[in-house]
This record gives sequence, structure tokens and C-alpha cells, in this order.
Amino acid sequence: MRISLCSIAAASLLLHASSGIAEDWPQWRGPGRDGVWQAEGLVDELPDGQLPLEWSVDIGPGYNGPTVADGRVYVMDRQAEPSTERVLCFDSKTGKPLWKHEYKAVYTIGYKAGPRASVTIDDGRAYSVGAMGHFFCLDAASGQILWQRDLDKDYEIDMPIWGIAASPLIYGDLVIQQVAGSDGACMVAFEKTTGKEVWRSLDEQAGYSSPIVIQQAGKDVLVCWTGESLSGLDPASGEVYWSHAMPASRMPIGIGTPVAQDGLLFVSSFYDGSMMVTTPKDSLASELVWRAVGEDEQHTKSLHAMIGTSIVEAGHVYGVDSYGEFRCLAAATGNRLWEDLTAVPRARWATIHMVRQADRVWMFNDQGELMIAKLSPDGLTILERCQLIDPTKIQLARRNGVCWSHPAFAEKSVFARNDNRLVRASLAK
Repeated sequence: MRISLCSIAAASLLLHASSGIAEDWPQWRGPGRDGVWQAEGLVDELPDGQLPLEWSVDIGPGYNGPTVADGRVYVMDRQAEPSTERVLCFDSKTGKPLWKHEYKAVYTIGYKAGPRASVTIDDGRAYSVGAMGHFFCLDAASGQILWQRDLDKDYEIDMPIWGIAASPLIYGDLVIQQVAGSDGACMVAFEKTTGKEVWRSLDEQAGYSSPIVIQQAGKDVLVCWTGESLSGLDPASGEVYWSHAMPASRMPIGIGTPVAQDGLLFVSSFYDGSMMVTTPKDSLASELVWRAVGEDEQHTKSLHAMIGTSIVEAGHVYGVDSYGEFRCLAAATGNRLWEDLTAVPRARWATIHMVRQADRVWMFNDQGELMIAKLSPDGLTILERCQLIDPTKIQLARRNGVCWSHPAFAEKSVFARNDNRLVRASLAK
């Protein structure tokens, strides 16, 4: 069973890499779930002011970023009266609505603006999970329900204060989700065609981070950042290969995705600082490299990231600290090399989402600005900058509102949302 799943997963990754390169963004943080955009023929300059839009459509509020696959765009939102969540599908070229799936979802969580997790598209199916644990497998073309689970009911969720936020991960014949369930069901794998449970793992509080898969000792390793640990599991069985405790000092608040690069694995949390561990290629083991925690979220050491996922590259870490300070760290030690305050206005929970493409980085800050930048140990260079979409106040009324959702990069375009609209803008040269 394990060999079969690994082979299928490897074939799936190769298919993503070889066919339709850069055309789709079918899951959280792109085809490889690593924030890398393999596109060519893109612009080198951005206009002053507003980036021209290909289309704009009305939607409701939500934190989850759009995904793009097979000429369709998927996003989720919330309608407050009555309290429902919706999975929405649009034509990627025109913005024409194609279908919607709506269901009752009474929120008992904080920050009620809407769903958190991006819709995952795989093999003609759309997998969505709402903030209260409503889990659906839908036909990606029609929106027809193929199966559904009420995770809160089925697993007696110890509901995180901000709800369920991790995006579903497809692995071979499985869909893996951070469920936050009791009785050892923090992480659960389901048959992707039926929704039947295959395994459960980790008797821990949940976090908000989406899992990824890395390679060690010729095997796939599922990396999960929960509310209590950073752990490596066998994705076929849930067996724990290694684990590093990272308990929450105040509350679980790990949101960014673990970053894997060159045998290193990095996570960073608003209250509890950063941790770097090794993930050697020849061993199913892991060792702590360093752990850095400041006095508090305002007096930080190294990096205390909030929402955005950092970048680890060529021996350095680049990320946004708790109040918007863009920083570069030495990956080997966590020591800060520089700090920059030009990328996002300084404010509590200031956020930037970053996507690497060729030798540059596309940056989208929480004020709705799109930037082309270069990162180096010598500093941050913002080459181009323009407005993509306006911040909205439903998620956060301070500082003229925010755009906290990760954009999608597909079809040589950027797809972004705020709390009232979804837009597409071309980035083709």
C-alpha cells in the first residue's frame, strides 16, 4: 500500500511539473505547494497607480485565497444573514459565474469574516473545508456533491479560536487534513473518492498551518505544524517519523506554511518566534538547528511571523515580523542581518505573501499592493510597485482595512480577492 501511494504521489508531482507549466494554481501556494511560479514571458514593469483588471466579480468576505485549474477559479466566502458558507466557481478568462455551493455554517469562532482554507483541485474534484469543519468533495466542473463530512460532529473538534484553516492536501489516493479532532485525530487522512477515514495521527491541539510533503531517505514525509509540534509523518499511514515540540505560550497561532529548502525546515509564529530544523536527505530523522523567541511579540528575536510564509534560500531566511518589519536572517543561526520597513506599513499583524518566479519575488502586501522585488543578504530591492486591489475593513477595521488572502498566480495573471470582490489582472509581457 505504501509503495503504491508513494509511486502515485511522485507521478502526480511529475505531471504537475511537466504539463501545463505555470498555467494552473490548483491548491494552496501553487502546484508544488511551495510558493513557486514557473511562468515565463511576464512583465518587468508595473504601471503607476492601479494595475488594469481583466475582470472583477462580486463575492462575500473570506480569508481564503483563490485557486485556479482547468480554466476555472475557485474561492469561498461567507454570507452573514443567514450564516452560510459558499464555494464559488468562475470562468477564469471572463469571470462569469459557473456554479456555487452554499450550506449553513453557524460561526462560534473569533474573526467571523469567512472561510480560511483554499479549495484544492485534483482529478476533476474540488475539496473544500469551512471554518467550522464542513468538509466537501465536489465535482469541479458542476459543483455537485460527491461526498461530505461534518468534521466537528465526526471528530468532536477542539475548535481553534479562529476555526479550521489548513487547506486539504492530496497524496495519492488520500486527502489529508488538519482536523483538530479528539482521540488522536489532529491530522486525518481520508479516501479522496469516498471520504472514508484511512488513518489518524497526533493527539495534539491543532494549528492553522497547511501540511506539505518533503523527501527523506527515499520516502515521502508529511510535514505537519500543529498547535504543539512540528512533526514528520508517513503520509500513507500517519506513523510519526520525528517530532519537535513547539508548545504555544498563549495560544496556538502558527499560520504560515513550513518552508523546506536545502535540507532545512523553517516555521515562525507571532507569539512563539521561529524554529529551524534539519531534514537530511539520507535519514528519516530531524535535529533542531536553532530556536529563537523574543521577550514578546513587540520585542522580537529573529522573526515572529504572523500570516505570511517566509522564504528560505541560499542560506538565508526572508520574512515579515510581527509589526511588518521585513527581515533577513542567517539560516544557520537565526541572527538578523537586516530589516526593511518599506514593503508594508508598520502595524500589528502586517502581512506580505511572497511567490518566487525566476530570479525575483512577487510580493502582495496587506494593503493590496503588488510588487516585483529581489531579495539578497544585502537588502530588499523593490523594483516595481502598484495597486492591485483595495483593502477592506470586514476582517480588520484598523489602518483602512487589510487584504490577508494569498493571491493565485496562473495563466500569466494574478487572481486576488478582498471581502467584496475577486479580480484578475494580466501579468503577461
